[in-house]
Amino acid sequence: MTDRRFLAANARVAESGLRGRVDAPAYTDGTAERIALPHADLCRAPGGARDKQMLFGQGFRVLERHEGWAFGIDMADGYVGYLPEAALGDTPRPTHRIGQRGAHLYSAPNFKSPERGLLSFLSCVAVSDETHGFHRTAQGYIAAQHLVPLAQHVPDIAATATLFLGTPYLWGGNTGTGIDCSGLIQMALWAAGRTCPRDSDLQEAQLGVALPDDAPLERGDLIFWSGHVGMMLDPETLIHANAHHMRVETEPLAEATARIGAREFGAITVRKRLEPAP
Repeated sequence: MTDRRFLAANARVAESGLRGRVDAPAYTDGTAERIALPHADLCRAPGGARDKQMLFGQGFRVLERHEGWAFGIDMADGYVGYLPEAALGDTPRPTHRIGQRGAHLYSAPNFKSPERGLLSFLSCVAVSDETHGFHRTAQGYIAAQHLVPLAQHVPDIAATATLFLGTPYLWGGNTGTGIDCSGLIQMALWAAGRTCPRDSDLQEAQLGVALPDDAPLERGDLIFWSGHVGMMLDPETLIHANAHHMRVETEPLAEATARIGAREFGAITVRKRLEPAP
């Protein structure tokens, strides 16, 4: 059975690669566009529930525009869904990304100038020049300390996860103002230049190698429950976005395991260790 999260077809159109596998009135390669809002909900249906969020400057391959909605594919992880057409725009090819939990857009190269907006971690922008420690973009000025080149990665995924400590829990969230358990893992791995699917069931199936139950845990190991995931900061401490605290929080794994087992997701399903980065 085809996973609807990656089925690039609806009642009117399908991606060209599905020709012969999916019946559709029309087929298309689509057009590559970019997110032009600070973030946008990718929904399973027009006006429907949020599956995940996309960030400013990220690529979206549009297969169809219909009644104010764009149907297409997240170019980073292959997730399929609907965005409001207003979320897409003509943004320049990015050169940098936000390297902090969030970064203000200022109206002038001065931190006392009025801010125009807030971009979240991993949002992608095109930088033109630097003035007084601020980089100029079409959207506003960003402090140089908050930007890193697109090719620069952070291999310590646990360090990236800690950037989000205290971030409010948001189902389907991918931003520094709201994130969920699997979104936290995806952001950390993407910052390290690694591929990562969006949802915890996909992460459990595709990431790393399973550890024996008695194997000592290490920084960066992933702990999975049925419907939940967290990351180890050290052999005893878990960091995870969770609905118990309603934020990204750290706690002893033993305490989390007892609470989650009794009240939420049951027993741990697997503990996994990522393979070394290529």
